[in-house]
Amino acid sequence: MKKTILIGWGNPDRQDDGVAWHVLRAVAVRLGLPVPDSYEAPFECGHVQVEFLFLLQLTPELAEDIARYERVVFVDAAVGGTSGEITLGGMAASQTHLPVLSHHLSPEALMVMARSLYGAQAEALLLTVTGTEFQFSRELSAMVQAAVPAAAEKILAWIQRD
Repeated sequence: MKKTILIGWGNPDRQDDGVAWHVLRAVAVRLGLPVPDSYEAPFECGHVQVEFLFLLQLTPELAEDIARYERVVFVDAAVGGTSGEITLGGMAASQTHLPVLSHHLSPEALMVMARSLYGAQAEALLLTVTGTEFQFSRELSAMVQAAVPAAAEKILAWIQRD
């Protein structure tokens, strides 16, 4: 297994927007690792090849962290589509994805920064789960909650391939 970081982001206080935290937890559980009780606590799993990071948003500072890994999996909620739909794919990052100034970035822009600034050559994957409920609640909608195990399995299949 190649050294991998799973980076999830979103707002767990806004229902389906927090699906990434639930997916990261599900992956950790499937790997037999301990998981935090709250999204405010860091993942301290101690796995040799897989690390977990959950954030409220992506920031430029992550480019340096990404450069230390062979694989990066970004996990986020998506809008517009069928609730619980899982989309998995590579990213075609180019210089056009790089904003002039920003405190938060897209995964593509972050990969461009990691490559440009630190010579990162990591494979990158983006997994999204379509959400439809974004009220003030920490509970996922039923369809999104039902998609979490399948999303975790897709990530595991990708990171365990060689």
